[in-house]
Amino acid sequence: MSNDPSAAFTPDALARLFPADRADAFFEALFGDAEEGSYDISLAYLGASNGDLRFEFRLTQRPGKCLKCSLTYGLPQVFSRHPVIGVAKLAREAMAMIHGEGAEAAFTLGQTRTVNAALHAIPLTVRRVG
Repeated sequence: MSNDPSAAFTPDALARLFPADRADAFFEALFGDAEEGSYDISLAYLGASNGDLRFEFRLTQRPGKCLKCSLTYGLPQVFSRHPVIGVAKLAREAMAMIHGEGAEAAFTLGQTRTVNAALHAIPLTVRRVG
């Protein structure tokens, strides 16, 4: 537990919250084959504001695949309820890193935005409840 979110959400901590192999598991669940996935998914910490933790899922195009063709704009709704992505659990775990075990959390996913042709991002806000 750390009261400083910037110190808590190091690259290693983010990789534990959202492991790199989760993208393959997601595509395996969707398509039956991880090779069908057109992007890798990672989690980035953007900062804290008024007690909210701001993250984003980064969708990075895989070699030889088309990120633009992969319909990433409907993903916030899919991510919010897909058990492999596990956003609700991720939100609870992130909040526990700051406020300790048992800290309740709610999350909001924003709309997918295009950073560039090979990178799209989905904003994730986690707030403490209760």
